[in-house]
Amino acid sequence: PWELWFVDVEESHTSQPSLIFFRSPHPGRNWLTAAGCVLDTASLLMSTVDRPYAPRPALAIRTGFLSLRRIADFYSIAYDADPSPEDPISIRREEFDELCAELTAAGVPLKADRDQAWRDFQGWRVNYDTVLLALCALVVAPPAKWSSDRMPVRHHRPPLRTRQQ
Repeated sequence: PWELWFVDVEESHTSQPSLIFFRSPHPGRNWLTAAGCVLDTASLLMSTVDRPYAPRPALAIRTGFLSLRRIADFYSIAYDADPSPEDPISIRREEFDELCAELTAAGVPLKADRDQAWRDFQGWRVNYDTVLLALCALVVAPPAKWSSDRMPVRHHRPPLRTRQQ
């Protein structure tokens, strides 16, 4: 389960803080962008996908944002520890609507009230939005939708090259 992964990441990355800077030997892979993807997927399951309630996504979100916050604490990254569900997030409503259209086209059942789904998604995302983006900027994470693609400053980092065998 993802909540155990988040607990393991928090433990390892606060016990050995330099781990946050270790890059995957595979271009485009990064633990932070993976965390953002998991958190956004869980947030969409809780807010937007029309399905019976299941507690696992909410548990993954809570474990995930607490883990990211504890890692951010080590680097003195500021964040609101008790954000309002109405606080702004880095995802625009238009981006959310585009994703909903893609999900609908793929046959995923979505809740009928799209405005409420957006408010609910925003209420989940606000818990990790600032910390996720700040950590992505700190480690210069590779581009990924809804996380490192909206960092304030982009630095060019050439792709890692491996020996051909």
